[in-house]
Amino acid sequence: MRLFDTDRRVLTLAFARMADSIGNSFLIIVLPLYIGSGVVTGQTFGLGVALVTGIILSAFGFFSTALQPIAGYLSDRTGSRRIFIVVGLLILTVANFVYSLVDSYALMLAIRGLQGIGVAITIPSTVALVNEVTTDDSRGGDMGIFNTFRFVGFAAGPILAGSVVNGGPYRVAGLAMTGFETAFYIAALGSLIGAVLIMLFVEDPHPDEQDAEAGSDIGFAVFDHDHDTLIDPVFALGLALLTVAIGIALIEPLQTDINNHLDQGAQLFSIEFSAFIVAQVFLQTPIGTASDRYGRRPFILGGLIVLVPAMLAQGLVTTPIGMIATRLVQGAAAATAFAPGFALAGDIAQDGNSGTTFSVLTMAFTLGTAIGPLLAGYLISFGYVVPFAFGAVLSALGALLVYSQVEETHATAAETPGGAQPASQD
Repeated sequence: MRLFDTDRRVLTLAFARMADSIGNSFLIIVLPLYIGSGVVTGQTFGLGVALVTGIILSAFGFFSTALQPIAGYLSDRTGSRRIFIVVGLLILTVANFVYSLVDSYALMLAIRGLQGIGVAITIPSTVALVNEVTTDDSRGGDMGIFNTFRFVGFAAGPILAGSVVNGGPYRVAGLAMTGFETAFYIAALGSLIGAVLIMLFVEDPHPDEQDAEAGSDIGFAVFDHDHDTLIDPVFALGLALLTVAIGIALIEPLQTDINNHLDQGAQLFSIEFSAFIVAQVFLQTPIGTASDRYGRRPFILGGLIVLVPAMLAQGLVTTPIGMIATRLVQGAAAATAFAPGFALAGDIAQDGNSGTTFSVLTMAFTLGTAIGPLLAGYLISFGYVVPFAFGAVLSALGALLVYSQVEETHATAAETPGGAQPASQD
């Protein structure tokens, strides 16, 4: 682990992403409670309240998914990652704050869409910038550090959100605010802190050296015309990470079913949910660093293979401790795929095209977290084990894609002259 030797720009981007993740993950808990509190009223467009609520919550993911390739392409064309990150975070700041001012379903849907736009502008440029300030021999570790901080923020947000909402009302500097308003203000503050950190401490690495041909084509390749594989390796990797993201999100709408099946309460479910994130936090960086030494593909493939029994076991265990154990294994397997997967895409990305390249992976992950809950809510009607078995099948398909369509991209230490160790970064 090389945290203190990491480029300060990577650490700043990681801290900014953590602050933003805390704010955004607040809303995972707060928005359903806010919509169900009776504050939000108005026309439901002829749909049931529950369905409208689901549409509002899902709009974020679908808006973000659709726009990420465009945002990545534009950041490639301009050669300026920093301004896209800052603008996206400022949009999120405004959206998070405005939640406290609206009380209708239509406006909630509009703001949720605005959030999606802010994230779409931010994420591809952020990951591309991390990639561009790393070296081939440190990319896996740096991606691991970045993802670790992101998951720390993602884990901390829901834990804090419940306490903030239940602890209201508050009076700050003579101003009274409800628990919901306070939560929205904290979410806005998280995005604002991220924007300030980027403005103060991060610059584009080569602002005057943008390749004129970079990003000349919007979108990304689906089929590979340069190698023996059928599918473009980045697109294949994106599909594989899509299966991982769907598997992660399957558990979200199944809390009641899981609690009934395991005869447990909400507290144990929260521990089970958090077990996945704990594994991510502790393993992302060491696994990413190991991929710098031993190669990317073995870790990605191994993680996807382990996900198959880990996903299926969640539908078969009959005790809370069994569920916690399987969630830890799922988290470890996902961590084994994530950092090396992003590092592999960084190895492939051409100069000036990182935004478009990484938009494939970030779009896949966002889409997976959006459709996972919808799939789980539908599949549970066929039996308790069905959503988990479906997740296992998807993981197997992801492993098959990586095995057949993704080649190793990184020369390991043993393959370099004299078995040289990976270079450290100043």
